Amino acid sequence: MINVHSYESMGTFDGPGLRLVVFLQGCPFRCLYCANPDTIDLKGGKATRSEEIVDMAVSQIPFFGKRGGVTFSGGEPTVQAEALVPLVRDLKSHGIHTCIDTNGGVWNKHVEELMGEIDLVLLDIKQFNPERHRQLTGRSNEQTLRTAAWLEEHNHPFWLRYVLVPGYSDMEEDIRALGESLGHYKQIERVEILPYHRFGVHKWEAMGWKYELEDVKENTQEQLQRAERLFNEYFKTVIVN
Repeated sequence: MINVHSYESMGTFDGPGLRLVVFLQGCPFRCLYCANPDTIDLKGGKATRSEEIVDMAVSQIPFFGKRGGVTFSGGEPTVQAEALVPLVRDLKSHGIHTCIDTNGGVWNKHVEELMGEIDLVLLDIKQFNPERHRQLTGRSNEQTLRTAAWLEEHNHPFWLRYVLVPGYSDMEEDIRALGESLGHYKQIERVEILPYHRFGVHKWEAMGWKYELEDVKENTQEQLQRAERLFNEYFKTVIVN
């Protein structure tokens, strides 16, 4: 069984082509800007048989085209890695492209097996500076960077995703440090700069949680262009989503 929070059909922001996005329940990070705080608790969501997800995906194959497929997001999908491995294999047996959107912070034998099966990894690096990463997420970024290194070492393609939060992850020295550390990675197919947004604030309020970034405004065009120029110094393909 897979603990599912929700689904999105025809998704265009979570991997190549049109995708069925399966949002899973449970996440060890506590990102201050989390758009889906209701996915953090592993006990939420709906227990779902893998066959239901496969049937849903197969029914959408005509819309996937040559590039689309299924993306597992969350929450943090690797929390349920053991159950995801056979599901991903089943999807691939139907010729469906598979993708996972992960913070890279969970690692065990099941996660390693899942990474070996998945077609494409969207790796969210929240911050390269370890202290600011902990301030932003409540967790260390050491495993996230080890995950990036593992993907590079095992010739596994991935996209690097970076949320640009004003005052938290937009510092030039931190972006340059990330570029200097990972800019030579051959398996990074593209970098996606994700603008900070406040879409999840109402969820925090509904849950009775304090939204700590209440005073943080969304990115200006100038801030996004500046970050794009910085990333372009180190990576070949940089996209602002």
